[in-house]
Amino acid sequence: MAKVFIGGFPLDANELQIVQLVSLHGQVDTIKIVRDKKTRICKGYAFLEMKDKAAADAVIDALDGTMMGDRVLSVAIAPDVPPAKPSRPSNNGSFRKPFNKSAAPYGNSSSTGDRPRRPRK
Repeated sequence: MAKVFIGGFPLDANELQIVQLVSLHGQVDTIKIVRDKKTRICKGYAFLEMKDKAAADAVIDALDGTMMGDRVLSVAIAPDVPPAKPSRPSNNGSFRKPFNKSAAPYGNSSSTGDRPRRPRK
């Protein structure tokens, strides 16, 4: 399988139109048009998985720089990007110490090292 990036197509294009254009030059296994998360509007690029590297090369040679509607297509082999590692949650001040039941009221315990606090009124 070879992954192909195709960009620059009209925003109103759908999966069927892209597959029909590309399938003239090689067999398409899957297609993913990238859309905005909120509006679901097409961003003008997609990723296709071709059956083999030869089919991907044929698509690139045939379609890169051609016109689709009033826009110029950009077709290339998609870079292999490893999946991102999950990030650790940041400590933006929301972290709180766990409640210590054994501590004396108002922090007067010498084991905690806290300074004494005045009681609330």
